[in-house]
Amino acid sequence: MTTPDWHDPTLPVADRVSLLLAQMTLEEKVAQLGSRWVRNAMEEAGRTDADPEATHNVAPMQDVFAASGTVSLEDASRHGLGHLTRVYGGIPVTVEEGAAEVIRQQRVVIEGSRLGIPALVHEECLTGFTTYGATVYPAAIAWGATFDPDLIGRMAAAIGRDMAAVGVHQGLSPVLDVVRDYRWGRVEETMGEDPYLVSMLGAAYVRGLQSAGVVATLKHFAGYSAARAARNHGPVPMGRRELMDMILPPFEAAVNLAGAGSVMNSYSDVDGVPAAADPWLLTDVLREQWGFTGTVVSDYWAVPFLATMHRVAADTGEAGVLALTAGIDVELPDTLGYGAALVERVRRGEVAEELVDRAARRLLTHKAELGLLDPDWTPEGSVARAAGTDLDSPANRSLAREMAERSIVLLEAGTALPVLGEDRPPLRQVAVVGPCADDPRTFMGCYAFPNHVLPRHPGLGLGIEVPTVVDALRLELPDVKIVYEQGTGVQGSDRSGFAAAVAAARDSDLCVAVVGDLAGLFGHGTSGEGCDAEDLRLPGVQADLLAELLETGTPVVVVVVSGRPYALGDVHGRAAGLVQAFMPGEEAGPAIAGILSGRIQPGGKLPVQIPRHAGGQPGTYLQPPLGADRTDISNLDPTPLFPFGHGSSYTTFEVGDLAIDAAEVPTDGEFTVSVRVRNTGARAGDEVVQLYLHDRVAQVTRPVKQLTGFARVHLAAGTGAEVRFAVHADRTAFTGRDLERVVEPGEIEIMVGTSAVNLPCRGSVRLTGPLRTVGAGRRLITGVEVIQDAR
Repeated sequence: MTTPDWHDPTLPVADRVSLLLAQMTLEEKVAQLGSRWVRNAMEEAGRTDADPEATHNVAPMQDVFAASGTVSLEDASRHGLGHLTRVYGGIPVTVEEGAAEVIRQQRVVIEGSRLGIPALVHEECLTGFTTYGATVYPAAIAWGATFDPDLIGRMAAAIGRDMAAVGVHQGLSPVLDVVRDYRWGRVEETMGEDPYLVSMLGAAYVRGLQSAGVVATLKHFAGYSAARAARNHGPVPMGRRELMDMILPPFEAAVNLAGAGSVMNSYSDVDGVPAAADPWLLTDVLREQWGFTGTVVSDYWAVPFLATMHRVAADTGEAGVLALTAGIDVELPDTLGYGAALVERVRRGEVAEELVDRAARRLLTHKAELGLLDPDWTPEGSVARAAGTDLDSPANRSLAREMAERSIVLLEAGTALPVLGEDRPPLRQVAVVGPCADDPRTFMGCYAFPNHVLPRHPGLGLGIEVPTVVDALRLELPDVKIVYEQGTGVQGSDRSGFAAAVAAARDSDLCVAVVGDLAGLFGHGTSGEGCDAEDLRLPGVQADLLAELLETGTPVVVVVVSGRPYALGDVHGRAAGLVQAFMPGEEAGPAIAGILSGRIQPGGKLPVQIPRHAGGQPGTYLQPPLGADRTDISNLDPTPLFPFGHGSSYTTFEVGDLAIDAAEVPTDGEFTVSVRVRNTGARAGDEVVQLYLHDRVAQVTRPVKQLTGFARVHLAAGTGAEVRFAVHADRTAFTGRDLERVVEPGEIEIMVGTSAVNLPCRGSVRLTGPLRTVGAGRRLITGVEVIQDAR
């Protein structure tokens, strides 16, 4: 009888993996847990377009670990290899160059090892495929502003198709961190401050990316966004209840609703336990409670960080043991803790080989599912579709523009917006002022390739076409003279341009001031990884520039292009219009211009609050009474300038006719909440109907309101729709005093409206019966049905 072969694609995946593991030596199994970053920034010295003086790293402490670059790919993969790191994303390469390098590296891995198992290729893909010449979509915080899971899913599918076409197997997105402190530099990478909003959009991203055959990677698991003082990699002083109720739900949703294939650990420690060494988090919760079956990959160098930064391990070898035991299956971006030292510890009996087998099985299962273990798989075949692939295709750009347009938030139309209309006086001259008006890099997040890698290659430009706001306004307002003055930079204290900017504003009928952020990495920006803020005042002297512009007497429309919310209390009431654009990507210029002119109907909603005061920290809307209400107990006012979920429009909407189908529901039952939303204005537009719940009396303090359902509804002028929310009692669950998730009997307040503050529809339902303990099988979503009026 012929022995079954692990190459046989007709066998079940689990059987193939078992057959393969049985043939592998310990060294070969451990090799599958490692990775190699060949074309990283440490190896750019021979490139003529690289800036030898540049100090921009693309990963934390990249320079510290440069010594790992001395290990050749041949040596690193002589027993095989788990992952190839960022073949396309480490340095600028064309599609053709990247595909050729994928072939070369895969050939080294296959031909230099006994079993010839290909490696997985992974890349970053938060604002699009992070490679030269690829579409730069809006930053994730802008996804949150869309309140549109379908749109996020379509974007992710487009990103996945591009990555799959060039031989990429795994994408390191989405970021599911829930914002807890706006000063954190990586707010731009999140989808906002509400766990349900992040859950729905994150699950949509996972489904979209994986529909194209690219494994999605959830990050950063978990607690990273709550670091003390918003300091990157800082310790997280959070109790387990807050972690379970505010931080973990988006990860659980992405696992159980979308079938996410991979998870990446957080760098931070929570209550003293680093995530990379936490078996409760990586095994008990993720696998045993939620049933996750994919791979856990380390964030870059998170394994050696257990020794060098957290100091819970004596050396890198011991760090590898802690991480493997906790549940990290694959070490990225290079093998430091999972190499020869791990082999020796297993041989000495210090580490059970079953732990190695466990991790290797999970990684090899991915490879089998992706076809890498099939007999006809070849490196050349994996990139066969690369030839002719346009990574910034017209279809991509159209989608990027749709996302930009739907994400921009009109905070307040004021007296000047829209600038075109029958009731508006003709404009002779518009002054466009500010550092974000003519710098396309300000439209992009820190993981967009032009900000992530290209600062090291200043001669290459952006690699894509990105119209600025000035460019776009000249096209949008062809009969108006557009005068541009920068005024000041995003950073720094240079005021030398103030006088020219103020003069231009005085001489104009309208001033458009475009201020905000420039994303970067590790201090080379005002937003992004390692670019944390001391407070929420606009960076540099931009607030001072606005103050002088507002004194000119010319109406000033303020457009904030940023990765985090900034305090606008000093501007509100004085500006002639306020617009928030959260890094809207390569099509930001035309989208902003269209919003200002009125050609585009704004429909974005705030996924984070806009604070009044620069020092109002920390403060998201998810607060119990003592954190949310203004009282005489403290002189500090915690209320925002603009609340979560807020967004204006050039039409008007009304939400009313609340109906709740039951006054009492058992703690395992369901009730329906319905409202009618009407467009009472003269233009078609979108409104986001938002459902909030509040447990009036609970065994632990609860937020005064929490988003429980939402629907973005498009309505023609004069029309309406009924919006129905199917709310299971599980949606009221919280972590009780004994750290068990429970549904508690009692009165639940129901609030429906268009923001966390504008909630005209209010009612209640009483949950009856016993206290229920609920687990991973509970309802995670609120069903929504929109019934448009007959036309």
